[in-house]
Amino acid sequence: MTQQRELLLVPFPFSDQSGKKVRPVVVISNDKFNSLSNDLIVMGVTSNLSKELYNINLSSDDLDEGHLHNPCCIKVENILRIHKELIIKSIGKINGKTLNVVLEAFDKIIR
Repeated sequence: MTQQRELLLVPFPFSDQSGKKVRPVVVISNDKFNSLSNDLIVMGVTSNLSKELYNINLSSDDLDEGHLHNPCCIKVENILRIHKELIIKSIGKINGKTLNVVLEAFDKIIR
């Protein structure tokens, strides 16, 4: 079963829906949702380290599993619901502290 905090490779659509590209994502939906649904809720991860307000920097130190070859960031505003069959592979898992930072940033977007 895919778990919250996992880093996955998936086909991620461009915001204008003109196409898609294989990108890393982090699973933010909780394990109960993940076990009951055919879909996952994920946030995009990028190596473009722009200083946008809701980007959360990510390095290998922020992972419980896996390794990042380059520093990257979680783009908290890039949220997608994706079918589990589209998962290409799992590449790691962020730690709980990093998930909390991500969820706090998301809360600032919606409140």
